[in-house]
Amino acid sequence: MNLFIPKTFVDIRDKLRAGERIDDSEALRLLECGDLNMLGELADEVNRRKNGINATYILNRYLNYSNYCILSCQFCAFSRKKRDANGFELAIPEMVTKAKEALSIGITELHIVGGLHPSLPYTYYTDMISQLKLVDERLQLKCFTAVEILHLAWLAKKPMQEVLRELKSLGLDSLTGGGAEIFRQDVRDKIARGKETADEYLNVHQTWHQLGGYSTCTMLFGHLETLEDRIDHMHQLRQLQDKTKGFTGFIPLPYQPDNNEIPVKYPPTGFDILRTLAVARLYLDNFDHITAYWVGMGMKLAEVALNYGADDVHGTIIEEKIFHMAGADSPQSQTETKMIKAIREAGRTPVQRDTFYRPIRKWKDEPLTKV
Repeated sequence: MNLFIPKTFVDIRDKLRAGERIDDSEALRLLECGDLNMLGELADEVNRRKNGINATYILNRYLNYSNYCILSCQFCAFSRKKRDANGFELAIPEMVTKAKEALSIGITELHIVGGLHPSLPYTYYTDMISQLKLVDERLQLKCFTAVEILHLAWLAKKPMQEVLRELKSLGLDSLTGGGAEIFRQDVRDKIARGKETADEYLNVHQTWHQLGGYSTCTMLFGHLETLEDRIDHMHQLRQLQDKTKGFTGFIPLPYQPDNNEIPVKYPPTGFDILRTLAVARLYLDNFDHITAYWVGMGMKLAEVALNYGADDVHGTIIEEKIFHMAGADSPQSQTETKMIKAIREAGRTPVQRDTFYRPIRKWKDEPLTKV
């Protein structure tokens, strides 16, 4: 690829082409630069070496078991207290019904998270996993953020490692990556006071990886953090990935500013989203997959992001609540046909994947009939 690179970035380009790791200062230089086309070309070159022209999606269904939460994170528009009229919690039979409905339309993954409920017992969560797994053992269960795992350990009065081992034995396939927010503690205190620390988040995932489990990881960006904070966040994820190789993918999450206490009026711009995805692809050399989360950026920008380092557009989702309660104006679900169409228009080959990014079906030139 004969890309014109300004002299100030030739050193970084040469390192990337040689397969060498860029450091924090080089990543920050890229993030601070205004040349989005250059970032896209560099990220796309790296992405093609890793993933060819494939771009993946998953047929998944989101299930939020409750939005009651003992925490009061300033950025969160999802959580409610028991006194609030629009709080909810699902009984396990309701979740089983939703899982059966999802399975009947080809869903392969249930993505399950919720608030830190003030009164549900530990057995609610263990019964949830075991009964959902009984629906169909092939249905992959991607459940719980790191802070939920810490909450379950507190409920059970057991070590966190023991709780993870028990959940795994009952059928938990993967942890979700949510709740990372931004790792720098003074910023974390301003957006999610009282939530787990960066070290606690990373320790939960490291422990899960050591038990043979896999998980994704995230970064919430576009709020009160600096560009340096984004690099620091990715640095800590890259360090853990060096140790465990347990992260299957990285999912940058654009902040949604409505219905919360953070004094930020607007979500990240398209420019900011694309440069963040591109730098993530260039910096996280030990991650195979970068997801363009269409819920937070819209499918049209997610499609563009496939040429800026992303190789995955996430999934059908069906019923997303957390981002939409914070003001996301994207649909609450996507059809498989629309995702395939978007991937093709970006010049990629659509591949249906499972929870672990393993291919299920590779689409070639088959006609699409459903919308």
